[in-house]
Formats: sequence, C-alpha cells, structure tokens
Amino acid sequence: MLDDMDRRLLRQYQHAPHLGPAELAERVGLAPATCARRLDRLRAAGIIRANRAVIDWRALGYEVEVSLRVALDKTQPRAFDEFIHHARNVPEVIEIQTFLGRVDLRLSVIARDMAHYQQLYRSAILTLPHITDIEALMHVARIKSDEVLPV
Repeated sequence: MLDDMDRRLLRQYQHAPHLGPAELAERVGLAPATCARRLDRLRAAGIIRANRAVIDWRALGYEVEVSLRVALDKTQPRAFDEFIHHARNVPEVIEIQTFLGRVDLRLSVIARDMAHYQQLYRSAILTLPHITDIEALMHVARIKSDEVLPV
C-alpha cells in the first residue's frame, strides 16, 4: 500500500523524473537517503515502471498517424500470437492494443506522408497474418495524451 509520503513522492516524480533523489527529497520533505530507498521500493514493486525519453516523431519527419482497427480470424488458435509477433516487427507500428468485442486489436501506425503510409499499408500491414477485417482511422489532432496519474 502507498502511504501519503509515497503519493507525494510520486506526484513530484511524475512532473520531474529528471530530478535526483536529493532534489526530490527536498521537494517532498524527506532525507535524500530515505527518498532514494522509497524510489527503489516503488521501482521494485513495479509502481515506477520506467524512465524514458519521449521523442516527438513529428520532429523526425513523420507527419501521418493512422489507427487501424483489426479483426482477426478467431477460428485459428494462434491468430493473436502470430499477428502480434509479426506486427511488433513493423518499425512504424508504435502501439498495439488488444480488445474484447468486434475489434480485436488496434495498431497505431506512423508514416512520413500518405505515399509512405500507402506503401506501408500494402507491404507491411496487409501481409500480417489472420486479418479478416481492417478499418483505418486517420488521426487529425491529439487533444490529450497524458501519463500523469492523479495520485
């Protein structure tokens, strides 16, 4: 269970993960060693999963994002595993989500432009195994994309 100090630490950490334990400790009112131990405990418990660089793919020349809603042939016992295995190998697939319902998966695909997307769609997406239906949704704007949690 998280106590109030863990929550305070997580709130600060979410907004400034680049801070060292001493600076973070000062912000939350802990000794640096205690802060470091708490961070280690939160990592070991899997609450803090990663520190990572978030790269703006648009700044790298990718202008198109498409969500593909995919239905698979569920009569094939390994359809999900085989599809996911192959989809992971497409570098332009930046996210894979699974669902229960009419749509089985959603792929988020980026491309430099529409010609590049068309080439990806034909050569890398349509060749993925076990697809029975696919629907493309062109992204227009990202209104909210936030991983900060209300702790």
